[in-house]
Amino acid sequence: MARALDLGAQHADVGQGPDASHVVLADPEGNEFCVIEPGNNFLAGCGFIGALACDGSQTVGYFWSEALGWPLVWDQDEETAIQSPNGGTKITWGGPPLMPDPGKDLHFDLAPDGDQQAEVERLLSLGAKRLDSAHGEDGTVLLADPDGNEFRVLTRR
Repeated sequence: MARALDLGAQHADVGQGPDASHVVLADPEGNEFCVIEPGNNFLAGCGFIGALACDGSQTVGYFWSEALGWPLVWDQDEETAIQSPNGGTKITWGGPPLMPDPGKDLHFDLAPDGDQQAEVERLLSLGAKRLDSAHGEDGTVLLADPDGNEFRVLTRR
């Protein structure tokens, strides 16, 4: 935590109570992040970046689990988390948004191994919504997940 503060982070109040087992900081641009004490079992084996945390519904956690083929590793109350079958950083959704979205949320760019249109159709069948009727100049297709977060499906890798 001291290193982050030395690099320009500041303490942030996101409504955490005095009994919170973590410290919330914000980087110089105001992006919040948590510093978790060693021994946190939820983050065990995740590596240096334990989790990327987002506001979001349980439905969006289920959607991204299916879309990415990553297992759901947490599903309690309205909170969900997924993790690659290979381990590493978890992606978590902590329930419905508590504050207005400043437009700086994490978004995905998906690069399908196979046919782009088939991947778009698969994602639409899982609950994605099409945001544009044509491909972008670079061939990408713009979609939104069930919570309205935009993501792109790139052309074949």
